[in-house]
Formats: sequence, C-alpha cells, structure tokens
Amino acid sequence: MNFSFLNLSSILKKFLIFNLIVFLVLGIFTYLYLSAIKPNLVESRSNQHSTIINNTSNHIDRLDIEFTKESITEFLLSTRFLFQNLDRVQLYDLNFHLLADTDTLDLAEDISIVSQNIEETAIDKSAENLNAVEDSKSSKKTTFNIETYLEKYSKQNNSEKLVIAESINNNFFVITINSVEINKDIKGYIAVSEIANDILVAVDERKNFILRTVISIAIVILIFSVFLNKYILKPIKSLVLYTKAIKEKDVKMDKHEKYFLRRDEVGQLSRSLNEMTENLQQRINIAETFSTDLTHEIRNPLASLKGASEILNATTDLEKRKKLIGIITHDIERIERLITDYSQMLKDEASLSRSKMEKINIINVVKNVCDDFNSDISNLGKKISIQIVQESKNKPFEVFGVESRLEQILANLLDNAVSFSPENGSIKVSCLEKEKTVYLVVEDEGPGFNEKNINQVFKRFYSNRPEKFGKHSGLGLNIVKNITELHGGQIQVSNRMKKGARIEIQFPSYAT
Repeated sequence: MNFSFLNLSSILKKFLIFNLIVFLVLGIFTYLYLSAIKPNLVESRSNQHSTIINNTSNHIDRLDIEFTKESITEFLLSTRFLFQNLDRVQLYDLNFHLLADTDTLDLAEDISIVSQNIEETAIDKSAENLNAVEDSKSSKKTTFNIETYLEKYSKQNNSEKLVIAESINNNFFVITINSVEINKDIKGYIAVSEIANDILVAVDERKNFILRTVISIAIVILIFSVFLNKYILKPIKSLVLYTKAIKEKDVKMDKHEKYFLRRDEVGQLSRSLNEMTENLQQRINIAETFSTDLTHEIRNPLASLKGASEILNATTDLEKRKKLIGIITHDIERIERLITDYSQMLKDEASLSRSKMEKINIINVVKNVCDDFNSDISNLGKKISIQIVQESKNKPFEVFGVESRLEQILANLLDNAVSFSPENGSIKVSCLEKEKTVYLVVEDEGPGFNEKNINQVFKRFYSNRPEKFGKHSGLGLNIVKNITELHGGQIQVSNRMKKGARIEIQFPSYAT
C-alpha cells in the first residue's frame, strides 16, 4: 500500500483526515485530563490531611491544651493513634518555632517509653537541633525548610489551607499547612507531611493506559486503512478505470475477473458492472448489426422501386404500366413495414427495460388477445377460427413478466398464423403447465416451414413468403424470441405432423 498522501484515494484521504482530527481532539482532552489528574489526587490527599488537622484542632480546643512544647508533645503522645498513617505532623507557634514533631517521637511505643525519650531530648532545643535529630531518623522526614512556607501561609489574608506538592530526595511529598484555632483565636500552625509516591504511580498508570490505548487504536486504524484500501478502494478504483477504458474504447482494458469470485458487495458490483457492460456491448452490436441489415433490406426495394419508376417513365403500354405501379406499391409497403416494425421493436425494447415485472395469469392474456383477433377476423370477413385449449379450467397459469409484452408475443404469433392460414382454417392456442414450466403453444394449418434449418426463421428480416413481404417485414419471430428470452423463457418452432406450423414457448412458472 502506498501511503504517499497525494496518491491516496479520496475516500482514504477523508478517512485518514477524519481520524487525524479525532486524534487531535482526543489528544487535547487527554492532555487536559492528564493535567488535572495530579492536582485532583493531591487535593484529595490534602482533604484527608485537613480532616486530621480539624480533628487535632478540635481535640486541643476540647481538652484545653496549652500551646507550649511540653503540652503539645504530651498531646501528640496521647493522641498518637491519629497520626500513625501519616509520615510527619509538626506544630508551630505564631513565631514559627517548632513545638512538636512526630519524627522525634516513636508513636508506636508506650507513652511512658516515649516520654522518657522526650525527656532525654532537650525540649527547648531550637528547630535546627530538632532537624538534626530528624536527619538521624528514617527517610520519612522532609529535608526542606518548612518555615518558609509557614511565613507564606501567615501572609495569606484568608484562613484557607496551604497545599504543597513537591518531589524531595526521589520522593513525592504532599504537605498541608493550616492554622490551629482555639476559641476563634489562632494559636499556631500545624503542618502535615506525607510521602505520596502512589499519586505519581497512579498518574503514570493512567498515562501508560492512555498511551497503550492510543497505540492500539492507531494500529487498528492502520490495519483497517490497509484493509479498506486493498479490499474496497483499490477494487473500486480498478472498476472506475475499467469504465473509463470502456468509454475510451481501449481494446486492452482489463475486465478484472479476479474480483468476480468475491462473494461480498465488491464482487456483486464487479459482476453486475461486467454484465451491464456486456449487455451494453451486446445491445450496441445488435443495433449496429440491425442497422446494417435494415440498410441492406431497404436497399433492395429501393433499387426495385428506382428501376420500376424509370421503366414506367419510358413505357406507354397500359398493362405494363399497371404492373409497374403494382411493383412500386409493393416496394413502398415493404419499406414502410420495415421502418414501422424496426421503430416499434426499438420502442418495445426500451419499454421492456423500464417496465416492472409482476405476476401475470397468462390465461387472461390469451383470452384478451384471442378475442381481439376474432373480432378483427370477423370484421375483415375472413373465415378463420381461433380456439383456446386450457389444460385446467380453474388452474391459473402464472408467470413473472410484463403483461403488454406477453400480449405482444401472442399477437405476433397469431398475426403470422392468420396470414398463412387458408380460408376456413383453424388456429389453436394451448396453455398447459408441466414441471414448473408454463407452455404456450400456437398451431395453425398453413404451409408450415420450408427451411432445412428451421431456426433461420428467427433471423431478422427473414420471411419464407416473399410474395407477402409487404405485410411481413421478417421481424415478427425475432421480436417474439427476444421478448421471450427477456422473460427467462425459450421458444421452439416445428412443423405439425399433418400440415401447418407449431410454435411452442416455455416460461418459468411463478406458482409457489
């Protein structure tokens, strides 16, 4: 697959551009989401600290604890259970002097033992000395000067807490500083420190999850793009080139037979396009052949007409002139019949391609056409009878087709039968059904077919009665054959055992 942007098909371009836009939008939202994760987690952790701070302030207020080193230290020892899950709690007075620090106490031991340790450590040592003790302790303690943040907090006009989130010595600390109020008076400050590496881990996990998701989606889109281009867009492009080759009459055009075997929509489109193209080419070839044949057929009566008119101008014999006028009349009728039938055939083919096929009871078609012909024969004073033979009176013989075209089939057959039937002759139209096939049979008592190859009667402009060619253009049976095949049927002609012609048409039965 060529991923050069300029060489991509338009659909694939749109698909990739759309996904790029989606990725950009998702990227922006992802960036905003990831940017908000850490502050939200820090805020959540700080809220936990605030709960501890509020509880501590309430205990100091309720127990009426003096804000001195001894009292606060003893208080921390007595309420050690409040701070066991925290890394460090420090209390300062208003001058930012450290009063007590959980790092100088072993909150897991008994009060008496801790008190002894507290007594061994001078309570009035400066904050620097306490920090020196901290340096000899565990890695839980902070190593930055918290007094700086206390000064910053004290300068705030509101009493909101101060939250600090920093990485120190490869650890991520969350520190919450707030004031200690007793009787609505600020007595000092409390700082809660906690190693919160789990926040960084949570942020990294979310980042990794999103990154893996983005990579997975990108791989899926890439695979789908390859599939889209190879199995859908490339075949469509080939079919477009195929249609262009047909338009440009490229004799070397590729018909893409490899797509015909596919059973999906592309395969159906390929087969449909190929069938449509072959049908169109067939129609073009038929039209070209038909035009050539029509030109040839018209040329003969025109030559006869021209010769008869020249002789007519040169002769004064009345009998000969009468005969020549008859020839001219015959040739004119012949040309007129050719043009009329040819025009009607083209109209019928166009009408059939636009008509919608439906379920038709062929018995009704037979009765309507036969009634019309019986009326015409009676009006012309001819003595020819048309009989309808039905296999079953109550059984419908249903086929799938266009009613007007089925009527045209029977009308053309009856027209030929009437033309070649002798006076007092009989024409029989039979309907029967056998093995899911409906048979329509027309039999007359005329001279039958004289040809050795009887299928020649289906050729255009063919007639085995030249003397009556003015009434028969030779297109009748050809039109019948074409319409029959368009209905999925077959037509066969033969001579009867005694005398006359027999034409049998087979339609697929629509009966369920």
